[in-house]
Amino acid sequence: MSTQIESRYAVGPNEVKGYDTQQLRDEFLVDKLMQENTIYWLYTHYERFMVGSAVPTSAPLRLETVDNLKAANFLTGRELGVINVGGSGTVTADGEDFQLGYKDALYLGKDTNEVLFTSHDSGNPAKFYLNSAPAHHKYPNKLVTRNDANVLHLGALETSNERDINQMLINTVVQTCQLQMGLTELKPGSVWNTMPAHQHDRRNEVYFYFEVPEQQAVCHFMGEPTETRHIWVHNEQAVVSPPWSIHSGAGTQNYSFIWGMAGENLDYDDMDKYQPSELR
Repeated sequence: MSTQIESRYAVGPNEVKGYDTQQLRDEFLVDKLMQENTIYWLYTHYERFMVGSAVPTSAPLRLETVDNLKAANFLTGRELGVINVGGSGTVTADGEDFQLGYKDALYLGKDTNEVLFTSHDSGNPAKFYLNSAPAHHKYPNKLVTRNDANVLHLGALETSNERDINQMLINTVVQTCQLQMGLTELKPGSVWNTMPAHQHDRRNEVYFYFEVPEQQAVCHFMGEPTETRHIWVHNEQAVVSPPWSIHSGAGTQNYSFIWGMAGENLDYDDMDKYQPSELR
């Protein structure tokens, strides 16, 4: 078993104006997720938010602390959100087993000491997508299946953005300190996500794209509303969105993505929207 971790410092909009394509990708693209037999982490300095993955195959993977945290256990001062995008698996938290099927989620609270990730079938391993944020209070661990999600049906085929937003780890479903997660599924024929685009200066966000077929891609838009940039993203890759940046995307066909965020408040609708006519 191995744990890998990278760290990236925060950058501001003025710096990004001068970035070329590779610099943008190096700073904001997360393209090392879903490595077999590995727990991978990217530690960002936006809200101290961490994005990662765990893909156990032949043996369970143990969530271990990392030097960046200077803590006895990974969750000593953190909370963790998990969404499974692979085969069925089990997350064991302090001896309690949680069974996660495809697109099921799990919240683990502060001070959970031992966490193990296990796949039920090594030939079709679970792919646990992970988000973590600092936490000041311990809330109960809770499994949130797809059937438990609060589902918003938004958009229309006429505007190429008919989609279901599955709100899973949000405060109307589970208690958290600041972490929020959910997944959005675009209907066939729809390609635009999060349009009108928005930003929220009070929290960061990370988009993890999946169910992107081979040879297809998603163009993720970021940057200030009047200084937009783009990053081409492939299956099981993520983009870190700073608080000053919009986040939106268009694919070469329909796809799904997981959104995760943390910051000033737990108000899901706290966002500053920009109509397509306002974007530059």
